[in-house]
Amino acid sequence: MRTFSLIILFMAATLYTHAQQRIFLYPSEEGIVIKGFDTTAPFMDYFASANPSRKKTAILVCPGGGYSHLAFDKEGTLLAKFFNENGIDVFVLRYRLNNGKQEGHRYPDQYNDATTAIRLIRYRAMEWGIDPDKTGVMGFSAGGHLASTLTTILQKGDPAASDPLLRIGTRPSFSALIYPVITMDTSFAHRGSRNMVLGPNPDEAMVNALSTEKRITAETPPVFLVHSDDDKTVPVMNSIAFYTALKKNRVPATMFIYDHGGHGFGMAPGDPVLSQWPSLCLQWLKRLGFQ
Repeated sequence: MRTFSLIILFMAATLYTHAQQRIFLYPSEEGIVIKGFDTTAPFMDYFASANPSRKKTAILVCPGGGYSHLAFDKEGTLLAKFFNENGIDVFVLRYRLNNGKQEGHRYPDQYNDATTAIRLIRYRAMEWGIDPDKTGVMGFSAGGHLASTLTTILQKGDPAASDPLLRIGTRPSFSALIYPVITMDTSFAHRGSRNMVLGPNPDEAMVNALSTEKRITAETPPVFLVHSDDDKTVPVMNSIAFYTALKKNRVPATMFIYDHGGHGFGMAPGDPVLSQWPSLCLQWLKRLGFQ
């Protein structure tokens, strides 16, 4: 009997890993992919929950990796499993990257991938049973910076646009930022992410434009923040600066700062304290009416 149960669990896990749809963001790779650098065009993996509602909440997840690689499983597919089990659909984004030789992509390529992704989700929302007004973003580390640009650099839909995607606004319904890179200011920036997204010698205007704590307005959606006080890679001041600006602009915000955890703990499955944050995020979404 036990052997049979283990087989069933294995089959369920196998089915889950394949129960996804890969959606490429652009109809053509021309002007998107750099030959000799990119191994794939930008895409998102769609993990649909079993929730029968036609008004589901959806989260676009941006994994971290310093804008040079992606922690796609640790900060993507594992989160998808958790939120799927709680009736929320998840899209894990594979956005464009760079490398130390600056052979890849800088801003605005990554931002364009994120805005295109959220527009695609909303465009096909009826097909997937998703409520376009319950479509948010979550990002980790450098992916948190990308999510914060989507949160603060807002594009309204243009009803007259010939491209139907451009008729759709990009403002997320909510935003969850987990140990995020926020500022590009060298005082407490993550220099690796800054170098990958802006290049080695960015002008001051671009540094300010991509320091997202400076872009918060009353239009910014509600934000959930998680960080550890002992993060030596991305200092906790990134989240504190963002939270302070949110409160200054009277944007609803919740922040959890843990006294341990360092950087890149993901869902922290081995830590009884840190591992509570996904459930806290779920409670936050419920409180705001997004679940």
